[in-house]
Amino acid sequence: MTGSEIPPSFRLAYVPGVTPTKWVRIWNERLPETPLTLVAVTAAEASDVLRGGGADAGFVRLPIDRTDLSAIPLYAETTVVVIPKDHIVAAVDEVSAEDLADEIVLHPLDDTLDWERPPGRPAKERPATTADAIELVAAGVGLLVVPQSLARLHHRKDLTYRPVIGAPESRVALSWPEDATTDMVEDFIGIVRGRTVNSSRGRTATPPQPKQRKRPDAGDARRKPAAGKSGGKSPRGGAGGPKGGKGGKGGKPRRRS
Repeated sequence: MTGSEIPPSFRLAYVPGVTPTKWVRIWNERLPETPLTLVAVTAAEASDVLRGGGADAGFVRLPIDRTDLSAIPLYAETTVVVIPKDHIVAAVDEVSAEDLADEIVLHPLDDTLDWERPPGRPAKERPATTADAIELVAAGVGLLVVPQSLARLHHRKDLTYRPVIGAPESRVALSWPEDATTDMVEDFIGIVRGRTVNSSRGRTATPPQPKQRKRPDAGDARRKPAAGKSGGKSPRGGAGGPKGGKGGKGGKPRRRS
């Protein structure tokens, strides 16, 4: 490779709350010659980054416009309500959306839950980001309903969270431009889907090797008895003993006295 050549690389976008560490580690083990670069994006801009060529593939939150993007749904997250540790809701294991009807529930502009109608009473203004909403929860302004991974991402010692039953779930998917399904994208799809190194569907798969026939050992041929001859006992006496010997025993003849 000359100095002007740039080695190929794979750019992976990911939205807040998604932790791609495991998949990146497997990529580095299997394709160490191809660097993987992480690109942090917001949930709102993820699709545009993929369409604009800013990343080869990315972890996004559904729904997205699939007109020109392919997507493989991976998992759905538990929805939780973030509350101060001394809030009454902290005393229970889980709540329903109806249980929050009398609470002020913040609804940030980057909300990733597909609500028909958000629970609780709305605040006077919508926070710009989830991070801003977390600060308002800590200040006692209201509560916040988010995917569990975002509650963990913005963890604070003075806050906790509880699952919300009957609430929409955020679904995470792997997405990429439909007309740019490259070999590297296929490799990463295989990693995310749990294919092994020797999987027949991955580009990194090892082709099956032809079985080699075992060559006969020359020693075996020498030890094999010839056809028509006995391979064991002598026709007279014992096995290889002297003629007329008893019980096939050998040894030196007795000396006469």
